[in-house]
Amino acid sequence: MKRFVGRTGVVLFVLLLAAFLGHSALASGLRVGVTPGPHEELMEVVQEILAEQGVEIQIITFSDYVTPNLALDEGDIDVNSYQHEPFLVQMVEDRGLQLSTLAPTIIFPMGFYSTRIESIEDLSDGAQIAIPNDPTNGGRALLLLASYDLIELTEGVGHSATVFDITQNPKNLRIVEIDAANLPRSLQDVELAAINTNYAMEAGLNPVADALILETADSPWVNILAVRTADLEREELAVLVEAYHSQRIIDFVDERFGGSLVPGFEVAAE
Repeated sequence: MKRFVGRTGVVLFVLLLAAFLGHSALASGLRVGVTPGPHEELMEVVQEILAEQGVEIQIITFSDYVTPNLALDEGDIDVNSYQHEPFLVQMVEDRGLQLSTLAPTIIFPMGFYSTRIESIEDLSDGAQIAIPNDPTNGGRALLLLASYDLIELTEGVGHSATVFDITQNPKNLRIVEIDAANLPRSLQDVELAAINTNYAMEAGLNPVADALILETADSPWVNILAVRTADLEREELAVLVEAYHSQRIIDFVDERFGGSLVPGFEVAAE
């Protein structure tokens, strides 16, 4: 009888411990990877919302576009917020990562900037143009150039376009590929540079006021929260998404960024 009671006590202890650990995991916080600038600022607001509910998250900042996905896949963080879905899909394919999209966040329109010319009509023949060196953002920049008839691309190539897909280049533009984080610094060396909004704003550039070319609000490049595929149903992640898809985030985007960023979600009906 004592042995039976002892085993029952052990079982109850294990169940109580599991429940406690589950609650502690929610209370002690998810580790969220972001890049500097708007992604970090938005997550800080999410952090405030969740703190009011007794839920903590730890924000970890990365300085590049590759490491946050590697860290997520390896379990060093639980979720990241810095990329659009085509970029995630490409990295999953290239590196064999077990990652998936959890939810949409914000659209960060890509723009082309210059410190040498004031209008895209002033672009000179043979001008050097810098674009991101990662496949999806590089293709995105090329598509934006093509939308302004500055180049033509292989028909149907889509966001996978590379410089080898340029079929017409009437201005003989010289395309150079640079790490996205370094593109703002490249402005002193090139005539035009394609810069993602988060890096542009970090460098003191206003997308609406300063970009010579800017994607429109209907851009398909909505940013996302990414997680390990096995974690898609985690309770903590649903709580995080609910906080992000809130009116407070939409109000913050409008007040802080003044139209430079666009919410890629609708507030869930209560």
